[in-house]
Amino acid sequence: MDMVEPFESDRDGQAGGKATVSGAVGPIWWRDGAALSRFIADLVASDLSRLRPGATIPPSGGWAPELEFGANGLGMDSLELVSIATSLTEVLHLHRSGIEDYLLARRRFGDWVQIVAKGLSIFDQEITFRTSGSTGTPKPCTHRVDGLLREVAVHARLFGACTRVISLVPGHHIYGFLFTILLPRMLGAAVVDARSRLPGRILSDLRPGDLLVAVPEQWALLARTGDYRLSDVSGVCSTGPLDPAVHQTLMTRGLILTEVYGSSETAGIGWRQSPEQPFRLFDGLSLNSDGTGLHAGWDGLEKELQDRLDRVDDCHFRLTGRRDGAVQIGGVNVFPERVVTALRAHPAVRDAAVRTMPVPGGLRLKAFIVPQDPDQIGLETTLQAWADTQLSMPERPKSWTFGPVLPTSALGKLCDW
Repeated sequence: MDMVEPFESDRDGQAGGKATVSGAVGPIWWRDGAALSRFIADLVASDLSRLRPGATIPPSGGWAPELEFGANGLGMDSLELVSIATSLTEVLHLHRSGIEDYLLARRRFGDWVQIVAKGLSIFDQEITFRTSGSTGTPKPCTHRVDGLLREVAVHARLFGACTRVISLVPGHHIYGFLFTILLPRMLGAAVVDARSRLPGRILSDLRPGDLLVAVPEQWALLARTGDYRLSDVSGVCSTGPLDPAVHQTLMTRGLILTEVYGSSETAGIGWRQSPEQPFRLFDGLSLNSDGTGLHAGWDGLEKELQDRLDRVDDCHFRLTGRRDGAVQIGGVNVFPERVVTALRAHPAVRDAAVRTMPVPGGLRLKAFIVPQDPDQIGLETTLQAWADTQLSMPERPKSWTFGPVLPTSALGKLCDW
């Protein structure tokens, strides 16, 4: 007997017809109760995971309004509650409405959804996303909502035939917000949160008119699963480079997969539908002459880019690498030097080096450790347990090598191992 129900759209969300429009600005996203609930739940779960390294947090999909944040529910203490309420206030600018103190007085999930909706009914013109980078404190990136809606209007022309959005990404990061909250609202498309499904089930439940939203590592898993025909289905990928072989495999199965390049700082910048193609700049944007920034972003302001771009012409570019030393691990910007600094702080470590290593569908980190005591037994187990509590999941090395000195080349420079 099949114990898993087929895809269903968010029950309280926009499941057909056009969305409410506020003047010329566009859909009022927070009037979609399911979308707002998903945004808040994803933010709360993400922040709680950050505050409790290594702990298991209940999946944010489908939280009931009665869910308590205190002892009888998520078990938040007062410091966690204040920290997460502050994050929600910062992201949605609830301080502009003066309603944020109610978040501490009301401690059920449904109460927070109502409080946030009231706050956004007073001020909803700006939203702040935090970079996914593992740099200690994520950087806030504030965007005007009307600028994001201008971008989504461009996406709507690309994905206008979409009738359902199948989401594998959280809604409180800019990628998920654009493609699983704003875009469906603009198109009048149903939304399906499929993060609790395995790849085979996701693929078998797809139907014509679906748009599947995922990150590179998820696309790699989908490409490895079965040989499903994906004609009349579209996909979108962002947050990091997509393996060209994965892209090609999915194209041969009939999937129209659009790779979107952008960042939390800039929102979307360009797109392509083949790994051999350069990225095409989105209509309405323009690059500086040297390719280091946007001459005018979605809000009309100049934006510095996080990556090095090689301009092909006025409308096309290729990526040539990060400018800030970050690497993409599981769709998250990770800074290896920060991980090295953390490892060197462990009392059993004399020196350390960290590099990326390829795994199916993406990258992970590996570490080379010079121990204080070369005869110490069980050091790898000790460091793994320590990393589980001190480093975020993308920062944790998946391979450990030990030696008396760091590996260097004949010129004395650090080399691979």
